[in-house]
Amino acid sequence: MSKKLAVVALGGNALLRDNQIGTIDEQEDNTSETLDNLIFLLREGYDLVITHGNGPQIGNILMRNDAGEHLYGIAQMPVDICVADTQGGIGYMIDRMFRNVLNKHGIQKNVICIVNEVIVDISDEAFNDPQKRIGKIYTREEADELAKKKGWIFKEEVKAKEGFRRVVPSPVPIGVMNHKIIGDLARKGNIVIAAGGGGVPVYIDEKNDVRPAEAVIDKDLASSLLATLIGADEFYILTDVPYIYVNYKKPDQQIREFLNYADTVKLLNEGHFAKGSMEPKIIACLNFIREGGKMSVITEAFKLADKKYGSKITMEYE
Repeated sequence: MSKKLAVVALGGNALLRDNQIGTIDEQEDNTSETLDNLIFLLREGYDLVITHGNGPQIGNILMRNDAGEHLYGIAQMPVDICVADTQGGIGYMIDRMFRNVLNKHGIQKNVICIVNEVIVDISDEAFNDPQKRIGKIYTREEADELAKKKGWIFKEEVKAKEGFRRVVPSPVPIGVMNHKIIGDLARKGNIVIAAGGGGVPVYIDEKNDVRPAEAVIDKDLASSLLATLIGADEFYILTDVPYIYVNYKKPDQQIREFLNYADTVKLLNEGHFAKGSMEPKIIACLNFIREGGKMSVITEAFKLADKKYGSKITMEYE
């Protein structure tokens, strides 16, 4: 049985579903169900690296930050520290749930979570045009006061009748720290959890020191980069839809189960994929294939093991 290395990015309802409030019981149940879908990869001889999002969790931490400062005078922590917090908390949850899933299936493997940094370029244009909304919704007066006090940037919240949310840059990841260690651990048969929430955002200054960046990195782009850097064979994005669609949720909606690189680029350029949702996932998959990856797969979190689901992107048609 040949060994393959796969990077699996958990997102969408892999950890939390839209109709849930986010209790730890809900997240643990969802995570266990998702991880149970990965057992077939282990049985087929794959080594695994797991990455994950942190959308609801980072927002909750930032709101706790805000409440702690307002009510008790507790100093707020910057975004990079909050991302690291989510890496530790979510990583621990995935670690423990995976150990229990492995135990259920009679599989003995080590599971390790790495809190690691992802490198960005401080001159990335995203720093001049922050767009990623984070944290709670503020009134105009609160937003103006915080902008003056902390230098934060706010944009009007389109999903609310009135209110403003803080925005931070979402720069393109250019490096993953400790990727060689992550790859080595995985190829020795350990299940590695890494680059959670897109990684802790950092940049390298003129002295070659590591500096924090007040930013949020797209977790799919970071996961794709990690997959490329460690020479993974396959890259999976688990989300809340079972396929890639053209004309999504329209009367002429079409499933695209098998795509090659060129056709996927064409669909992307034609605007078939929504910005902020499917578009970054498609770009992440294309990046992986362009850099030598054999196959990218996008599918629903709980349907990976059922191979009749999922859209597969390869350089040429299989």
